[in-house]
Amino acid sequence: MVRPALLLVALACAPLLGGCRYTFVPLIPAQVNVDLPLRLTNATLERRGETLNLSAQVDGRFEPGFLTVRWFDGGRLLGSDSVYLDGAQRAATFSWAAAQPGTYRAVLSFGGTVLRQVELYEVAP
Repeated sequence: MVRPALLLVALACAPLLGGCRYTFVPLIPAQVNVDLPLRLTNATLERRGETLNLSAQVDGRFEPGFLTVRWFDGGRLLGSDSVYLDGAQRAATFSWAAAQPGTYRAVLSFGGTVLRQVELYEVAP
């Protein structure tokens, strides 16, 4: 008696089950290509005698180009320098003759985009 009742329930629900569909999920998702922007690491500005030394390293994927530094004492522009970087050379070192103590600042840019500013305060600003 139980079997015919289950069969009747199954036949009654059969038209309702026609709308069920399987959900297909890809087992391996598509590969995502991440393009991280260029960044400067290990940027340090320090005094050695009467010169200021700035060292920096470029990380990330980038097109070869010039890494430019602009030297400031307070708000006054002292000068600028640049070095060509490519995949083989990712580190750069700059130096600037500065006999007097001051509030020195170096602004680093690559391809016209400012990446980092490092400061050295030897006197009160």
